[in-house]
Amino acid sequence: MAAMQIDPTPAEAALVTEIAAAASARTPLFVQGNGTKRDMLRPVQAARTLSAATASGLTLYAPKELILSAAAGTPLPEIEAAVAAAGQHLIAEPPDLSGLLGETGRPQTIGGVVATNLSGPRRVAWGAMRDHVMGLRAVTGRAEVIHSGGRVLKNVTGLDLCKLLTGSHGTLGVITEVTLKVLPAPEATGTLVLPEAEAQAGIATLSAGLGSPYGVSAAAWLPAEAAERVPELAGEGAVALLRIEDFAASVTYRTRKLLAERGGRGRILDDAASRSVWRAVRDAVPLPAAAEDAVWRVSVRPSAGAAVLAAVPAARGFLDWGGGVVWLAGPATEATHDAVVAAARRAGGTWMLLRAPETLRAAVAVIPPEPDALARITRRVKAALDPAGILNPGRLHPGL
Repeated sequence: MAAMQIDPTPAEAALVTEIAAAASARTPLFVQGNGTKRDMLRPVQAARTLSAATASGLTLYAPKELILSAAAGTPLPEIEAAVAAAGQHLIAEPPDLSGLLGETGRPQTIGGVVATNLSGPRRVAWGAMRDHVMGLRAVTGRAEVIHSGGRVLKNVTGLDLCKLLTGSHGTLGVITEVTLKVLPAPEATGTLVLPEAEAQAGIATLSAGLGSPYGVSAAAWLPAEAAERVPELAGEGAVALLRIEDFAASVTYRTRKLLAERGGRGRILDDAASRSVWRAVRDAVPLPAAAEDAVWRVSVRPSAGAAVLAAVPAARGFLDWGGGVVWLAGPATEATHDAVVAAARRAGGTWMLLRAPETLRAAVAVIPPEPDALARITRRVKAALDPAGILNPGRLHPGL
């Protein structure tokens, strides 16, 4: 494996002690940061909670090298403020789903963002969070401190543990430090708001924008009910949204050109309105989800997004990533869940039960079951990094 054991920091040493004791006693641990995502996926049956947010703060920031390292417990707003002060930003535009998950009042941590591989609208153009993780430190279920990756792009041979731990939801190790690539932030943002009553026509518009030479960095379609939840779009009806980010003069030129090529039907949002709208899309604010609803996120090829949206009449939703991500909210029942799963499978996609009552999350698969060959690899990796099975047991799959 492309990792090496290293001497622990004081915070890591405390984790090593706790994990070693738990492994010896085979005591399951619920690993979390600030707990903003504790109700995602399957409920964890654990005797104790292990906080991954005990250490906080930037450990390295080199703006000229476009690289940043931070302790896993560092609040995301603190990191965003630090890079913004240097005219930079986090590439993957990680969402804040605390409102959707009912965990408001506490900021999410960078370790939690990486552990869940959360990415926002810019994912369609610039890649997922895991694509920008250059290095990690973590404590495994063996109570070993490991370091993988580094501070340059080509830094890994063999198994890339950065990719493996990113999105593992704390089931393989407790992330203690993250090194990320950052990029200069755009000077200005502009958004085309184009009327598109039907999802399929909306996806065609999004695809045309993404395929244009104008550098579209985000593309979403909102039905009327979803658009109404975003103040800047209230009264618009169903709309397709296309974002362009760059220098101010370039944004003005490109948004006007793209609008003209779309026949001039629609309007252009200015910088402030654009940023507000895409924060809302990023955080799934347009999703018409009642407090008792379950929430799913389905990933498919963009051309299949409209079919998935239509295949679950009991649910409401919207499309992001050019139609490739379908956000759905509906009754928290096994019947609705089965309908979402069937629609995703027919489209050749994948799905996640993001939010639901604990009884439903415990009764159904929250992510697709793995093919036998892949499941065997998953079990071997779990056995290698967490042989006692104490870290977030059952979070992703029953029995793991």
